[in-house]
Amino acid sequence: MVIRPAVIEDAEAVARVHVASWRTTYAGIVPDEFLAALSYERRAEVWRNSLSSQSQAYLVVAEQDRKVIGFAVGGPNRETEANAAYEAELYAIYLLASKQKRGIGRALMKAVAQELVRRGFNSLMVWVLTENPARKFYQTLGGEYMREKDIEIGGKTLKETAYGWKDLRRLI
Repeated sequence: MVIRPAVIEDAEAVARVHVASWRTTYAGIVPDEFLAALSYERRAEVWRNSLSSQSQAYLVVAEQDRKVIGFAVGGPNRETEANAAYEAELYAIYLLASKQKRGIGRALMKAVAQELVRRGFNSLMVWVLTENPARKFYQTLGGEYMREKDIEIGGKTLKETAYGWKDLRRLI
């Protein structure tokens, strides 16, 4: 397995992982109609735009046999007022279901943490759907419970839980 910075040519592969991961991770949590309507093409366009201007966010991909199997992206905290103690935010981390429970997620977290520290960030937070069983991943990595909030996805109100690391170096 190789973890490396993403490039614009990764947009389609990242989109495939993103959509596939949403469909497996959020089945039974997010409305089925919403998950079925996810589009690889639309998601690839979003990733092409993001990857062409990686000024604030940093994306890494995990490859196995030259195929993208996961990715993580982080950058400045988007909710600076509510969570001023946390400078950076993990925006997303997704891994194909068949590749989970092998340490790849931990390696992706470490790679993003290393880059964020290199960019001068000292702390990190993440929002995760409260019903997502994978949220234990963040607890296992030492993320401290911060708070919850409501979010709407596909017309359904869900809860998100925030976890934080006051010292980002703990993830490295």
